[in-house]
Amino acid sequence: MPEIQKLLDNNKRWAEITQKEDPEFFSKLAQQQTPIYLWIGCSDSRVPANQIVDLLPGDVFVHRNVANMVIHTDFNCMSVLQYALDVLQVKHIIVCGHYGCGGVQAALENTSLGLIDNWLLHIKDIAKSHEKELAELNEHERINRLCELNVLEQARNVRQTSVFQDAMKRNQDVKLHSFIYSLKNGRITVLERDE
Repeated sequence: MPEIQKLLDNNKRWAEITQKEDPEFFSKLAQQQTPIYLWIGCSDSRVPANQIVDLLPGDVFVHRNVANMVIHTDFNCMSVLQYALDVLQVKHIIVCGHYGCGGVQAALENTSLGLIDNWLLHIKDIAKSHEKELAELNEHERINRLCELNVLEQARNVRQTSVFQDAMKRNQDVKLHSFIYSLKNGRITVLERDE
């Protein structure tokens, strides 16, 4: 259990330092959350949404899963999307993937990993529909291009949901953005965005 105690010790130290630096931090954080961003990202531990865009807790409503997927039968993702749009009234939905995504790589390599293979079928479908383009690239480029294509496809999936369509019908002010993050330099690249 030393690993868990380390987390608890880190939390205590972080809370004390945070309180000392900003005595109002936790009282402000305890108020109703009012983020203007919904971040749909990868579960990869190297891609923490708030940290890579330098925002505080409470500033970004976050949904993460393997390979930043938006699947219409995923009630967790759909519930997050509906809550973000209908209750929080977010102004921006960001689908953010990252280069070198293990889920994308596993889908390309056709590696059997168990239950997650079913999840990755969606990425395999994307690869199949872009087979010619991907075949012209080397392995590294192919993985990274499929990471980009996956982000773009997941953003299209957001746009096609009934929840997003309902928001558009009521003229809700919300923009959709497709980002990709580089683990090598910490930078985000915009693939597509609503103006």
